Amino acid sequence: HDLPEEFFGEGITRAGDTVWQLTWKRGVAFARDAATLEETRRASYSGEGWGLCEQAGRLVMSDGSSTLTFRDPATFAETGRVEVLADGLRVENLNELECVDGPDGPEVWANRWRTNDIVRIDPATGEVTGFADATPLVDALSPEARAKADVFNGIAHVPGTDHFLVTGKYWPTLF
Repeated sequence: HDLPEEFFGEGITRAGDTVWQLTWKRGVAFARDAATLEETRRASYSGEGWGLCEQAGRLVMSDGSSTLTFRDPATFAETGRVEVLADGLRVENLNELECVDGPDGPEVWANRWRTNDIVRIDPATGEVTGFADATPLVDALSPEARAKADVFNGIAHVPGTDHFLVTGKYWPTLF
């Protein structure tokens, strides 16, 4: 379903029977019926909407900063926040998110805008527990594809595995 022209769609995730979709700068989240994708309601939020994932009965949202915001999956109301840190330093530009049930508990994986980095985050503490460098994937694109490609910007976990699918804006390849 197309968004109204005044909206730029960003992060999207499923939470039960609802699909939530963020808008980049308009502060509006669209709730959609998961079966039909018809809009069922809208919710407002402050700031920008970048990435969104569902984890253990809550939504996790990024806004391009170093903060993850937790939201109620039924109302979209904010329920908490955590600052993402690596060795005590803020990790900025958190973009696309993927919530994963890791071997030691819940994790949030995030790509960092305008980098080839993926960070693994403990959502309870905000501490970065791992990094992945996707530069070899960028380098694997043909020179023609690299010339047309934009930022590394997409991550999805394959349920039941330890595999992820990653891509970027205007990339011809999914890795």
